[in-house]
Amino acid sequence: MRTLNEIPALREALDDFRRQGQRIALVATMGNLHQGHIALVETARRQADIVVATIFVNPMQFGPNEDLDAYPRTLADDQAKLTAAGCDLLFTPTTETVYPRGLASQTRIRVPEVSEGLCGGSRPGHFDGVATVVSMLFNLVQPDVACFGQKDYQQLAVIRRMVQDLHFPIEIIGVPTVRASDGLALSSRNGYLDDEQRATAPRLHQMLEALRDAMEDGEPPERALSMGREALAQAGFTPDYLELRATDLSPVTATTRDAVLLAAARLGPTRLIDNISLTLPR
Repeated sequence: MRTLNEIPALREALDDFRRQGQRIALVATMGNLHQGHIALVETARRQADIVVATIFVNPMQFGPNEDLDAYPRTLADDQAKLTAAGCDLLFTPTTETVYPRGLASQTRIRVPEVSEGLCGGSRPGHFDGVATVVSMLFNLVQPDVACFGQKDYQQLAVIRRMVQDLHFPIEIIGVPTVRASDGLALSSRNGYLDDEQRATAPRLHQMLEALRDAMEDGEPPERALSMGREALAQAGFTPDYLELRATDLSPVTATTRDAVLLAAARLGPTRLIDNISLTLPR
């Protein structure tokens, strides 16, 4: 695997692949890789001839009181994992390379509607930062396909809408959430949990499973959601949101059948997110 950090070198390498008629897949990450990221690479490997991964801790998607400075940087370990997974090329630009005029002067992309509420409500500007940097990576790599995790359900929806609206000729593949044996969705931020919090964390997914079963059995959604918020609080979480949406993140109506439960909650300083799909009864 080659590691590049300058745009001209990246474009030169990708031009060589394209001249050979090779199909290119992109996996965009912020590093500190775990098995969930590797599942993205493995999916990309099955979809393309060349897999390009990126590691960039994007300051534009962090709020003023979030963990940008503390976010783990583990490049050597990440390189070893990517090499073992069959990644061909790793792009690791600096902030100055991506935003040469600084964040204040940077052109931004905003994806309305799907960016609003949920994590977008709790983290103002977060999805503007995501959409902006992903659009830049799409422009730099020009992949045929890009893989993103379903754990970040709203992020995936934002990227799908952006690709549609801006007519990017890129296939977006959502990859199922990878979980620990106790059900906790893998996340780089899980490393912030202490032992007691780590033992409690799987209850977030357990609560979603219980609500899914209750709603599919006919429990009124508002009552089920209220019970879920109470259960989270009793377990030691500070709930951020717990919502039921249609799969496109529009509000649920009387005719909605395919839906998704989405949750975010804090354990101590660590913010966890998760989601689960369900079918509402007629």
